[in-house]
Amino acid sequence: MPSDLSAKKKPETVSLSTPFNCVGCGKCCTDHHVPLTLAEAGRWSASGGQLIVLLEAFFEQGPGLPEDQREHALRRSFAVPCGDSQIHLAVTFAAYNVGPCRNLDADYRCRIYTERPLVCRIYPMEINPHIPLRPEAKDCPPEAWQDGPLLIHRDQLQDPELATLIERSRQADREDIRAKVAICQQLGIDASALKGNGFTAYLPTVEAMAKAIREVDASADTGSAWRLHVADPLLAEHLRMLGAQVNSEPATYYSFIALQAG
Repeated sequence: MPSDLSAKKKPETVSLSTPFNCVGCGKCCTDHHVPLTLAEAGRWSASGGQLIVLLEAFFEQGPGLPEDQREHALRRSFAVPCGDSQIHLAVTFAAYNVGPCRNLDADYRCRIYTERPLVCRIYPMEINPHIPLRPEAKDCPPEAWQDGPLLIHRDQLQDPELATLIERSRQADREDIRAKVAICQQLGIDASALKGNGFTAYLPTVEAMAKAIREVDASADTGSAWRLHVADPLLAEHLRMLGAQVNSEPATYYSFIALQAG
């Protein structure tokens, strides 16, 4: 699965070549929220699985958008009103796994392996082109990186099939974003964090999420007003000067996950 927000550090192993051989330890399937495409999220929630909704936003010309990430960020985001301004919203629907994934059996084998989500097929590679593969940021034990097929050689991805899966995942991000925003609005989700500063996280009920995904209208209005949750007073004031609606009070019906600088 992709790196968790609180990924554990391991000794760094920098190399021109990165081999990988899964050892079946099940660590990547434990305590990780797995990003899903909209279709995958629909199947997950319809079968009784909990989804967590993670949101971050940025200004097209301003805070939250590193210039080197502009194209990728814009393509997977959706513009929404925020106060007297406009923000670009990125929405992630992720399988909520506290402990082992619900599809992991007692022997750490995936019970839906042939139908597993795209992100699981892509692991340990990153979907975001601006995040390099760092073995020390993964939960896999050292022996998983000692031999096996090469993932990367001299910064080049070695497996064409894996490259195709990564592009499919990125394309789903782009195609799903409008519907995800509509689903959020149907669920009463209306606050995002600023990209790079944190995430807002919502845990709608399984039933409400399944219903919203099932009934989403691709042409639904997505013009509802949004807010930015920012805890830092100076940053909050700066965003207000840009016309944004900002909430700095403690979150009540959602959680704010702050990112540590650096």
